Amino acid sequence: MDMAMMRLRREDPRVVGSFRLHRRLGAGGMGVVYLGSDRKGQRVALKVIRPDLAEDQEFRSRFAREVSAARRIRGGCTARLVAADLEAERPWFATQYVPGPSLHDKVAEEGPLSAAEVAAIGADLAEGLVAVHEAGVVHRDLKPSNILLSPKGPRIIDFGIAWATGASTLTHVGTAVGSPGFLAPEQVRGAAVTPATDVFSLGATLAYASTGDSPFGHGSSEVMLYRVVHEEPQLHGVPDALAPLIRACLAKNPEERPSTLQLSLRLKEIAVREAQDLSDVRPPAPRAAEADRPTGRLADTYPGRRERRRAPASSGGRSAGAPSTPAARRPTPARGAASARGGAAPR
Repeated sequence: MDMAMMRLRREDPRVVGSFRLHRRLGAGGMGVVYLGSDRKGQRVALKVIRPDLAEDQEFRSRFAREVSAARRIRGGCTARLVAADLEAERPWFATQYVPGPSLHDKVAEEGPLSAAEVAAIGADLAEGLVAVHEAGVVHRDLKPSNILLSPKGPRIIDFGIAWATGASTLTHVGTAVGSPGFLAPEQVRGAAVTPATDVFSLGATLAYASTGDSPFGHGSSEVMLYRVVHEEPQLHGVPDALAPLIRACLAKNPEERPSTLQLSLRLKEIAVREAQDLSDVRPPAPRAAEADRPTGRLADTYPGRRERRRAPASSGGRSAGAPSTPAARRPTPARGAASARGGAAPR
């Protein structure tokens, strides 16, 4: 689902429940999502169900059960459910609005993420899924476009009711749904879904974050679904630190996949180690005697840096144009000198 904001169309409602609608956030197989706000100014993402689904009584009953389950989720890296009307002519529900791009858009626009970033995001998502599953909800359609990267961390959207969002694959209510390349083999076969189903989808999502591509390539829905069931994932480009764990998530047999708790703990370990490795390869800080001597790169990157270094001090008794004393040889100012200059430390 494209979460870029668009103007309301003529056919779009302006008010739903107690919420005023401002913009379209996107449209999917289940309905249209709007940016709305309540009387207090709290922003929400409000989804109005498609008219044809609203007329399906089976859909309405399942929708009611899923919304009831979603109300039980506390935390879990999800967009919190704010309100819902299951009896409306077109049922709707509103969740907390999450600012930030989707993981899909982030990778598409900026390229694959580092191993440390992927592991950190994956650890948060796996930990969040623990809470989701404890509430009796299985997402069923976890994928990069259903993960928003907010300033406070990743957030999962369309959780628990994603079984009805299958416009990109199978759209009939009650059939297996999902997105080719990210749904699990048991979904393709029509078998029961379990928390392990979300683990498979999370593994495929982390592979995408690492490479910018699905581990099952591209093709028609039928081709992709066949690969998910019968072929091994292609993890070329996935960092070595992540590849074994992602491959375990993508096991065909659900019982062979790690649990969400195991996955969270392992990804946290990888994130810490990869972040440490990054800090170890950074160049050392310059010595004190070299701190005031700008390199050619700094001077080129920040025009005028050298000139600012040579500018006369605002105080301190040095004549204009006099060269500054190197930091290593500069005498220590007398006690109270800093406060006399307004608290600014000498450059």
